[in-house]
Order: sequence, then C-alpha cells, then structure tokens
Amino acid sequence: MDFRHEWKIEINTADLLALRSRLRLLMEPDEHTVNGRYRIRSLYFDTPEDRALREKIDGVNRREKFRIRYYNGDTGFLSLEKKSKLNGLCHKQSVQITTGQAQAIADGGTPQSQQNAPPLMQELCYKMKTEGLRPKVVVDYTREPFIYRPGNVRITFDYGIRTGLRCTDFLNEGLVTVPAGDAPVLMEVKWDAFLPDVIRDAVQITGRRASAFSKYAQCRIYG
Repeated sequence: MDFRHEWKIEINTADLLALRSRLRLLMEPDEHTVNGRYRIRSLYFDTPEDRALREKIDGVNRREKFRIRYYNGDTGFLSLEKKSKLNGLCHKQSVQITTGQAQAIADGGTPQSQQNAPPLMQELCYKMKTEGLRPKVVVDYTREPFIYRPGNVRITFDYGIRTGLRCTDFLNEGLVTVPAGDAPVLMEVKWDAFLPDVIRDAVQITGRRASAFSKYAQCRIYG
C-alpha cells in the first residue's frame, strides 16, 4: 500500500488570490476542471457512535473513512472511496460504482448482488453489516486543483463548503445544503517521496501552518 504525504493549511481569500497567481506560473491545471475548478459532492459514512468523527477529533494515529463522490453534478460517474491515515501519511482507494449501487448504499442498505462486486464495495458492505456504518452527511464544495509532475505533487484549494445537515439523499439534484459554519479556504498539498523546493517555497504564507482541518468534521457541526 503506497502512502502519500499531506499538508492541510487553512487560509483566507487574500491568501488564495496570492497563491493562485504563484501556482499558475509553476503548475498545470487539472485537465478535468471547468474554468480551473469543479464542484464536488460527497456522502460520508460513520458508525452509530461516530467513530470516524471522534478518531479525527482525537487525532487517532490510524484511522479510515468511506465516502461516495461525484463531480459537477454528473451522477453518471460515481466513485466509492476509502481514505486511510497512518503516522500522518494518507492512502486512498477508489472504485467506480453504478447509480443503483450508490442509491442502495445511500438508503442504508447494500446492493442486492455483491458476488461480483469489487473488493472495496464488499468491504464497505461488510462493515455496514458488522460495524453499523451508515451514511451520515452530504458535503459540497468547490475545488481548484494544480499538478506538478516531479514528486507527483497535487495542490488543491477547497472553498464554499456546505453541508446537507442530516439529509443523505446525495443523488437528489434539488438537495438543499447550507454553509458549514465559518469554514475557511482549505489548501491541501499532497506528494509522494519528495516535495520539490520550488513548490515548498511557493506555498509558504506568513502565519499559516499545517492543521488537522476536516471537511467532514466541519459539516457535522449541526449534528
């Protein structure tokens, strides 16, 4: 299993404007963006006792969380993801699933046929049965991604974070979401074995340090 390094840094709009100008000179935009950005909607899962949330807040060294995600309102491409953390490093597994599978899981059940399902889907279904994993909250936000090939560096800016409150009907285009409190702009810097100095220098902002901010935790502020 290959883990990546990750920094999360809370910034403001002025920081975003400055960083965006710098990075456009050094990095490539993600080819999947529309005008340099895209919208992300995710459905996060947790246990009845909110284990994923509590482990995040408590800074547990080894933890995981599941989510289903799609981009720019396109439910034709749905991704089931598992994000794992260990010793401050992160690893993400991902597999494409069908709308029917996603809806069954969002309803708190499991797809009728799992025999030929990919291992990640089988793992989620197993943990729904044995650990009580259930959909918890919808998380919406806008993302601006940048890519730097050496070191496999990816920098993203996430903002406009909104929560679906207690509603988990994430395939519903008419789902009403609300701002997730006073959420900051979040810069994430991810890389493999090394972070090139030119990028390390470019993302430095006076007074800003890496934090443990979580969009999932932020969107659970209302319950």
